[in-house]
Amino acid sequence: MPEPAFVILCLIVFLGLAFDFINGFHDTANAIATSVATRVLSPGAAVLMSAVLNVVGALTGTAVATTVGRGLLPPVDVTQQLVIAALLSAIVWDLVTWWYGIPSSSSHALVFSIVGAGVALAGWEAVQIGGVVKTLQGVVFSPLLGFTGAFFILFGLLWLFARSRPRLVSSIFGRLQIFSAAYMAFSHGGNDAQKTMGVITMALASYYGWSGDQWAVPTWVILAAAGAMGLGTAVGGWRIVHTMGFKVVALRPIDGFAAETAAATVIEVASRLGIPVSTTHVISSAIMGVGSAKRLSAVRWGLAGRILTAWVVTIPACFLLGWLIYTLLHLATGLA
Repeated sequence: MPEPAFVILCLIVFLGLAFDFINGFHDTANAIATSVATRVLSPGAAVLMSAVLNVVGALTGTAVATTVGRGLLPPVDVTQQLVIAALLSAIVWDLVTWWYGIPSSSSHALVFSIVGAGVALAGWEAVQIGGVVKTLQGVVFSPLLGFTGAFFILFGLLWLFARSRPRLVSSIFGRLQIFSAAYMAFSHGGNDAQKTMGVITMALASYYGWSGDQWAVPTWVILAAAGAMGLGTAVGGWRIVHTMGFKVVALRPIDGFAAETAAATVIEVASRLGIPVSTTHVISSAIMGVGSAKRLSAVRWGLAGRILTAWVVTIPACFLLGWLIYTLLHLATGLA
């Protein structure tokens, strides 16, 4: 008969992989919305390509996993109960925003659920400010870089092809957008899947007492998280694909290429620096950037405002949800 602590650890691994699966279908739009909207790829082909490259991207590093797993809270302060509370909080937020078709951030939902549960457990002094600041820098700067990068890429391309026939431009970038969509899917897997790797490793470290150089992401965790995200992506989150690909701005292949190239580059650089960014934020901003490069009225700013509101609300909402779920779990286990 397995000991209760080991059963709880298995539950955490299950919840972590469930979050990664949900993250995959919640954030499918990040990688495929623009290529589906421009009709460069069919929905089925886009989802299949995205699922495969999400897995490949997830196998390329663990810098973000380290930030999430040991950069927000000291490993010695982490308990299994805290990890369960953080995962439940992030899963609830992802499902609610998916149901309403709101492209919120799965990444920031998880990060600030961890912080909220950590404060409930040990107070504000348990929070490692460096990791939180790194995440907040990603919150602020990655959308700005996505917007400006896409704006200037499209501006340059429009200048370069100003004398070309529209049909020729669409033909060229229809082909190139397949590569930019693949790049976006790869970078998405490289950043997003690592957050779950970090959380599962956080739970393993708590159970086995890892500290210092012992803290490392096991190979099986990398493979499991990558597979769960790829499977979730294959299922697809069509509500958010519709919002991202068709409601924010009307897209052409050249627009999709510019948005995906800018967004994927920002995400890839952040992954190498260990910064957990929101792939949703970055690609949303990049889509707005290409719309603005054509004319400001091309962007449906009312919908963009609703998306921005969801971004801002995610941080305090998930902090409070993580705090509340941990408190309730603590009370329930204390009364049991």
